[in-house]
Amino acid sequence: MKNFYPKFDFQSDRLFEALATEEKKLVDAAMEPLIIKKGSLLFYEDGVPTGIFQIKKGKAKKFKRSFSGSEQIFYIYTPNDVLGYHALFGEERYQDSCEALEDLEVNFIAKDVFFQLLKDIPTLQRTFIKNIGHEFGVLANIIAVLAQKNLNARLAINLLILENRFQKHYKAGGIDLTREDLANIIGTSPESLGRSLKQFKEEGIIEVDKRLIYIKNKEQILQLLNIDLSF
Repeated sequence: MKNFYPKFDFQSDRLFEALATEEKKLVDAAMEPLIIKKGSLLFYEDGVPTGIFQIKKGKAKKFKRSFSGSEQIFYIYTPNDVLGYHALFGEERYQDSCEALEDLEVNFIAKDVFFQLLKDIPTLQRTFIKNIGHEFGVLANIIAVLAQKNLNARLAINLLILENRFQKHYKAGGIDLTREDLANIIGTSPESLGRSLKQFKEEGIIEVDKRLIYIKNKEQILQLLNIDLSF
């Protein structure tokens, strides 16, 4: 099980962990604090990148719109996650969008300052490049789940992933997302999601309190997915 979560976690919250004390001070000095209101975009598809972001408080969704206007959500960012650097490295416009799911406290590092930090701190450059490779694998795993798993399996996998991500930062526990956003993560309609949630609730797998979802029987989910139960 310990090898399951990293397959679906960008781990961008660890990008600054390997830095020495003085190097961390350089990064901290380059950060500009911002407040991003709920529903606002940190960046948008086809927009020109201007820097990178680190979320300090709140959560945001990484998504792409289809030609019909529907959303496919690929990732939910939580505190300490760093984002927005892929387009900078690729010298291209953003390929997706990122929206605040609640009011965010964010640190911003401007493009030119970020590139100077990479020159001044070789460890930082290596860490970012390594993490981009890891995130490519994460996205490949997410796409494989969407393409190969049935609805209940997609829901089960994402409940595990989201619980693991949220419990690091939210004392109340539970998975706090709108039904529309959860449906857009697992690639289904809110109506179909509702039926699967009802089934999981009746089977004692989850407990629902308004929009909060709590996993009550993780072993049953793991058995459903044929995941090794040894921790």
